[in-house]
Amino acid sequence: MRFVPSVLLIAVSLGVLAGVVSVVEPDTAIAQTVPEKLVYELSWTGIPVGTATQEITEEGNVRRIVSTARSNDWLSVFFPVGDRIESTLARVGAPFPGLTRYYRMQIREGGHRRDREIDFDQVGGNAVYHDRRSGEKKDIPLVPPVFDIYGSFYYVRFLPLEVGKSFVVTVLDGKKVEQVEVRVLRKEKLKTALGELDTIVIRPMVKSEGVFEGKGSVHIWLTDDHRRIPVRAQTKVTVGSVIANLIGGSYGPAPR
Repeated sequence: MRFVPSVLLIAVSLGVLAGVVSVVEPDTAIAQTVPEKLVYELSWTGIPVGTATQEITEEGNVRRIVSTARSNDWLSVFFPVGDRIESTLARVGAPFPGLTRYYRMQIREGGHRRDREIDFDQVGGNAVYHDRRSGEKKDIPLVPPVFDIYGSFYYVRFLPLEVGKSFVVTVLDGKKVEQVEVRVLRKEKLKTALGELDTIVIRPMVKSEGVFEGKGSVHIWLTDDHRRIPVRAQTKVTVGSVIANLIGGSYGPAPR
């Protein structure tokens, strides 16, 4: 079983369908809370294995998203995990949360190391991928607007999600721009650390590269209210499944 940075952030960005850029505007009735911090307990087949955080802040015309994942004490003895992912976005030029400028993924998972970054030139229609360990660099053409996976997740959270509908979207987090379908599956009552909540379940149709590297589908539960808080995520791994459950943080107040 191999950890990777948060499954809550493997979602998607602005869409390209049939070769035409298709921007779906966020629902104006849904609040985008900044700053926001979410704290999760990670478990594997019911056994606690670590914690993850996801935080968005802003200063001036810049927003910053930082995600971390850490193994707990018992797992760290034989498989230490310390992952950090950062995304920097301009607040203008695209729907919430903004337009990606820079993305960096730093992974430490047992003996595995990964350190890569992408500089986005949205005006020039180009991105530069850089593997900071091997030194590899690659130019990637863009048709803006293009987001990294972390900024794009906030965009998807606040779309007018309707059961039975899908979004075809694009994302760049490596050396290739990808198109991804995100399905809105169902509504479901869920017991959480916040109490019993009405949720919307979505499924990005990708192999997960979030909290753990998955072998199957990923499901994400969002509160069915103006906050759209991701309270749970689940993905299958080689043996069993990994679940991230929200246990704390700071976010908008619940509806009355």
